[in-house]
Amino acid sequence: MTPPDAVIVGSGPNGLTAAIVLARAGLNVSVYEAKETLGGGARTAELTLPGFRHDVCSAIHPMSVVSPFLKTLPLAEHGLEWAYSPAAIAHPLDDGTVAILEQSVDATAEHLGEDANAYRRLMSTLAKHALELYDEILRPIRLIPHHPLLMARFGLVGLQPATRIAKRFRTEKARALFAGSAAHSILPLTHAGSTSFALALMLAGHATGWPAAKGGSQSIIDAMASYLRSLGCTFETNRRVQSMRDLPQSRAVLFDVTPRQLADIAGDELSSRYVRKLRKFRYGPGVFKVDWALDGPIPWKAAECAKSATVHVGGTLDEIVESEHAMFNGRTAEKPFILVAQQSVFDATRAPAGKHTGWGYCHVPNGSTEDMTERIERQIERFAPGFRDRILARHTRNTAQYEEYNPNVVGGDIAGGANTMQQFLARPFPSRDPYATPNKRIFICSSSTPPGGGVHGMCGYWAARSALRRAFGR
Repeated sequence: MTPPDAVIVGSGPNGLTAAIVLARAGLNVSVYEAKETLGGGARTAELTLPGFRHDVCSAIHPMSVVSPFLKTLPLAEHGLEWAYSPAAIAHPLDDGTVAILEQSVDATAEHLGEDANAYRRLMSTLAKHALELYDEILRPIRLIPHHPLLMARFGLVGLQPATRIAKRFRTEKARALFAGSAAHSILPLTHAGSTSFALALMLAGHATGWPAAKGGSQSIIDAMASYLRSLGCTFETNRRVQSMRDLPQSRAVLFDVTPRQLADIAGDELSSRYVRKLRKFRYGPGVFKVDWALDGPIPWKAAECAKSATVHVGGTLDEIVESEHAMFNGRTAEKPFILVAQQSVFDATRAPAGKHTGWGYCHVPNGSTEDMTERIERQIERFAPGFRDRILARHTRNTAQYEEYNPNVVGGDIAGGANTMQQFLARPFPSRDPYATPNKRIFICSSSTPPGGGVHGMCGYWAARSALRRAFGR
């Protein structure tokens, strides 16, 4: 066999994106994956009962369809279909009402009553230029952005704590909708920069919606792998890489791993100073996740929750603030904020006829093994009376079990590292080229590099561009 020009270690969305960029440049590329199946954080499996297909980690994919690179790929020709719900987010409250993020800014604003104008002022201009904004933020930070006024507008708001921006709203409905979106940061909502996550995700809802991959997140990986095979890429599964000795000779190796794994695998071929920096990388809180096989759809008290594949369960702004503050400071919340996905309402391939799946997780301290099942189900029951009666089977996974399943999920951290301001702006640490290492053959392409977590592939894209320059002189 012809030796590869480049090897990709890890087959998550970033690893496969890096492979596509290099293969399209005419290089001979091989992907190594430790598990039996490709996918990393985008796998699907029958975790509960036969015929019930559950997303093991990522489930809803707004960043995939706004990704400047992924949206250019012919993935539909390789079997990928998106399942869209009419609304991106539903956020129920105790009084039976619900906040809805519609694709239209105006329609969303009208749901918010007296906060309609405040919502329009916050979102309208950014929403009109959302795709240009994603070109700016889904990459390493430019000193001189291509859209300086747009980035200034985004930055002036996005760098603030979500609790401060939430004060612009008077109604609990608007505050809760904003807080739930900001909680995707896995930060206390009092922290600087937490607003940027709310803006980026809500704008994706307005630009394209929040779709799920038909058949499960694995469908994204399968389509990318099919496209890669058409480009001549080869795959080796059940191929765990523990040191550089486990790899063939090649001009470049791109690691879809976090800094800890890179230090363990390649530390002998990197400078001691660089390895020390890798080992100082800070990981964020973890998650506790439950998947349910259900005898019917989740019986939300607010019927409009059925309009969205994503439901934020956490009550009011104050409750969400308390939940996220607790997990960041080493405590598990009594009333956790829960991200719920009900893909089967919009994708019949997920469950047997007449049955449904449910997917949900809450944030917990890194490394916590506390069982959150009861608290999660109690929260859902609060807004969907009768939910427990529909559970046929459940599958749970704590932070230690997540890390055992995927070593990149250190302590249950699904984001590839803490999203603190400094670390988010300069992942894994300040550098002119965050993907390159002192060894011109070795690169890192995981979500521990810019632009961070999410199924968008852009960490892999920019890492591959770095490898083309540094290792191949292109």
